[in-house]
Formats: sequence, C-alpha cells, structure tokens
Amino acid sequence: MKAPSSLFLKGHVFPSSFFLLTNTQRTPNVKMHPMLYLCKAIQTNSYEISNGSYHPTVQHPTEKNTMEKPSRKTESIGAFQKLPIVMPSIDILGSALRKARKVSPTKGIANIAKREKNKGAKQLDALMKEIAVPLRTYVQSFPNKTNLHPYERSLIELTLGDGYYEMVLQKVDGLRKRVVSVGKEHASLCAKSSSKREAEERLSEGLKKIEEVFAQERKVVDDLLDIAKTLRAMPVINLEMPTLCLVGAPNVGKSSLVHVLSTGKPEICNYPFTTRGILMGHIIFNITKFQVTDTPGLLRRHDEDRNNLEKLTLAVLSHLPTAVLYVHDLSGECGTSPSDQFSIYKELRERFTGHLWVDVVSKCDLLKTSPVVYATDEPHPLQSELENYRKSGPDGAINVSVKTREGLLELKQRVHELLNLQMEKIIDTTKSQEN
Repeated sequence: MKAPSSLFLKGHVFPSSFFLLTNTQRTPNVKMHPMLYLCKAIQTNSYEISNGSYHPTVQHPTEKNTMEKPSRKTESIGAFQKLPIVMPSIDILGSALRKARKVSPTKGIANIAKREKNKGAKQLDALMKEIAVPLRTYVQSFPNKTNLHPYERSLIELTLGDGYYEMVLQKVDGLRKRVVSVGKEHASLCAKSSSKREAEERLSEGLKKIEEVFAQERKVVDDLLDIAKTLRAMPVINLEMPTLCLVGAPNVGKSSLVHVLSTGKPEICNYPFTTRGILMGHIIFNITKFQVTDTPGLLRRHDEDRNNLEKLTLAVLSHLPTAVLYVHDLSGECGTSPSDQFSIYKELRERFTGHLWVDVVSKCDLLKTSPVVYATDEPHPLQSELENYRKSGPDGAINVSVKTREGLLELKQRVHELLNLQMEKIIDTTKSQEN
C-alpha cells in the first residue's frame, strides 16, 4: 500500500505567556514593542533571544504542558474517518531537515561568533520542532480507544490486535519526547559555543544526533500510518439507518445474497491483517435507503475459541441495531453440517433475542430428497427439532436459490418489511433516549 507523500501541518500554537508580561517581569521605563513579542513567540518555549545570543530559560513549574496532556473528547461512531493523514517517517525527516537549514540568524548580530551560535541554536530548535509537532498532532488527533463507540472499539481490537493501537501511539509519543530532549540539549550546547568554529561543529553534531534518534525508531510512525489507513478504510455504519446483517456459517451463500439484494456492486472493505473482507452495500425500496452487510461465518465452538473474524460478527450483533437475515445451507455443500448449523443457530437466537429476524435456506436447488446427515453427527438434546431442521430449516424459513432465482421475490418483500420494522424500532429508541 503506497503511503501518502504530503501532509498539511497545523501552525504552531504558542502559550499566552509569550505575549503577556506580568507586573513582576516588567522593567520600569522600558517600552515593549509588538515586534519583540512576535520574535519571542517564534522561539521555542525553552529559549529566548537576549543581547544577540541564544540562552536557555527556565519554564515556570505552574505552566501547563499542553504537549504532555492533550485534551480528549468522546467520539461518536465514524471516528475513523476523522483520523489525520500521517506523513511517512522519511518525509517527516526530509521536510524537517530542509526547513531547518533555511533558518537564518537573528538580524542585527554583528559579532561573527555570536551570529553563528545563534543560527546553529535556531536551526537545531527548528529541526526539533518540525519533527516533534507532527508527532504531537498525531498523538492528540487519534482518539482514545475508551472513548470510542463499542463497535469501533471492537474493530480496533479484532483487526489490529488487543493493545497494539495503544502501544504504537505510546511509542510515537515516546519518540517525540526523545527528539525534544536531544534537540534542546544540543541547541543549548550550540548557544554556549565560544567561537564560530565550535558553533559550526556543535550544529553539525546536533543535526546528526537528532536525525539518528529519529531514524532509530521511525518505524513506529510508519506503523501508525498503516493503522490510520486500515481504520479509515473500515465500513461506516449509519446508526440512524436500518441495517440488514447477514449471518450464518461459512460458505452458506451470504455474499451471494448481498449481491442479489443490494443495488449496484457492494463495496468490499479488505482487512489487511486477515485473509478475507467484509461486504457492505445498500438496498433501496421506494426511494428509501437501507444498509446491508455480510459478516464472517461462525463455527460451532465456545467464544473463547473463536477467531477474530468470528468475534467481529458477534461485535456487529452486540453493538449495532441490526435486523438479522440468518442463512442456512442444508445441502451439505458449505462444509458445516446441518447439525452444527442448528446448534449455532439456536445459540444465537437465544443470545440476541432483541433483534428482528428472518431465516433463509439457501441453495434450495441442491436440496436432496433425504436430509443430509454427517457421519460425525452426535445425538442432540433437541433431536426431534433437529430432524425437522435438517429437512426444511427453522419454521417459517424462506427457500431461495440465487442460481434459479427461486424465492428471491418473496425474500425481498420480507426484507423490506423487516427493515421498515427496524426503522420504527430505531425511531422509538431515539425518542425514548431524548425523553
């Protein structure tokens, strides 16, 4: 996946302390001009211009460090589309070096040694800021996972791996702190140079050291870039629009039904860290638009044994207000026995009782006269109900065949009714929340 090559950086935001002097700071009979305030604002927090040289200053302990404690706000669903464009690490460094080398010494310094050390300190400070500011912006702009909608929080955990998102952000912030520390140290050393030659040597040494520190750990920035691309590509669910969620065992024909039910070609959103994707499309009935999504197949096993794809399906059912189109394949073609499908189905019906539901038996053109029974099937506690299920699926299920088009008209009518009911349910829920 090709990384973006540019980034629009936000301008530097300076604390008000740069522009206001307290009574204790003012010198009697000294007039402070606006341009002096501007010059002081251009410098970093740790240095100021004084008598044509660059000296470190001490930050007051009561000042708030906005870089260390960024404000966070709770995000609604759709936070992934608000993520910043992350610049590749090599572009960050290249841009920072170019801008730093263009920095000139403060005008009016006649002494050559003072002018050189002033220029060197300012260039090191500029390089530090040109690297640190984008990293700070990324750390502040990526949402805190605990403030996300539960569905999006599940997407992060199941797609990236539990803890990976936080780890990468923490490492990016750690890299920023190291760059700032090294930059300040070498800018201070350069400002204390006693000759032009010493200032030039310390500038060269400082530039090299900052570049080395960033280069050693710049991979975390590229990891963050990959995370941003992955999350931004996730399908967006509109919580105010009824959603039809197709559920069932693997290979039972869910994706084929998504194509049949959806208008146009559904969007396929690939998950880079898995071997398959998720289908997302829309259904339009009488100008009304509805969402339809395919979910990864479920196998018969306990939750702790499920893979992340199966957990993604459960996350959709747990956190999104969806209507369920449950797909059964009794032909023996999908690889999951009707007995196992029956067990999975019964578990989900009992688990998600609050969802509107319709059952479909797919591939009805392949159904045999006698029910399919696997040699590995074991006696079931609901044996009588299982035998009826093997013949025709759950009570009220619609038999369909994408190949012969059998049952598709009836299915579309049932889906339309189901989604209209889902719309009423969403409206009622919204009204109750407002009250």
